[in-house]
Amino acid sequence: MELERYACNPVLEPTSYWWERRAVFNGGAVYENGRVHLLYRAVGDDYISRFGYASSEDGITFDMRSAQPVMESEDNNGFERLGCEDPRVTRLDGKFYVAYTAASVYPASQPLPDGCTGAPWRVRVALASTEDFKTFQRHGVVIPDVDSKNAALFPEKVGGKYALLHRVFPNLWVCQSDDLLHWERHHVVIGPRKGYWDAAKVGAGAPPMRTELGWLEIYHGVSEKGVYGLGALLMDLEDPTRILYRSERPILTPDLEFERNGFVPNVVFTCGAVEKDGRYLVYYGGADKAIGVASIERDTMLRELSE
Repeated sequence: MELERYACNPVLEPTSYWWERRAVFNGGAVYENGRVHLLYRAVGDDYISRFGYASSEDGITFDMRSAQPVMESEDNNGFERLGCEDPRVTRLDGKFYVAYTAASVYPASQPLPDGCTGAPWRVRVALASTEDFKTFQRHGVVIPDVDSKNAALFPEKVGGKYALLHRVFPNLWVCQSDDLLHWERHHVVIGPRKGYWDAAKVGAGAPPMRTELGWLEIYHGVSEKGVYGLGALLMDLEDPTRILYRSERPILTPDLEFERNGFVPNVVFTCGAVEKDGRYLVYYGGADKAIGVASIERDTMLRELSE
């Protein structure tokens, strides 16, 4: 089972605007009212990450795109000193919720985190919501006490609770909440597998998609050589820690020039996927520089997951 790249890749690239001149990548996606809405990570001349917005009727040609960032770091928010990264968008309770990474460094006055020998990077899971991708309500850091990223909300409650995937190195975790702000009952979903394509670390990709077989998660894994690939994970509808299927081989690996060479070489990394016209469209960042699209027929994917 492999994803099929579109011949027109990449579908979004940097522009002449200063805030997205260096890179656009890792877009969260939803399909709503006949259009694919993409909230993407942009890096400009100051190397700070912000969010841009684009939309498309066919999911490939993005004919609407913001001239200014639609969301960026708050001035007085120490958790976002280095920007807002990797938005993942979920339609939930009548709104679009955006789970993202608040990026900063630990204050120099504090002891270094355990095992840290370089810059003391600090990453936290933060949450925002919007109804129109123009104005956003900030809900703040929602997992405050641990370095975590790659957060993705489930599109509905699981067992009567809101559910969230996130990554505490090197594993993929799931947690629960009554109010979307306070998260508890953190459990490991999967970890790296020695000798496989995802031997170094794993993390959430697109928000989970409900199917008749279970929750479909397109996740990312990193090899021992530092190559990022995508795989398919099927989780039980009532208990996401119960794994029904996991890719033995990646369904997408870096191959094209824009996937192999960029800010970070040899990376395909997704934050968003949608179902449209009987296909899953997976939006992915190539080498942290541009955005591509790959797809697979829904029936083909589900047939593979059931075997």
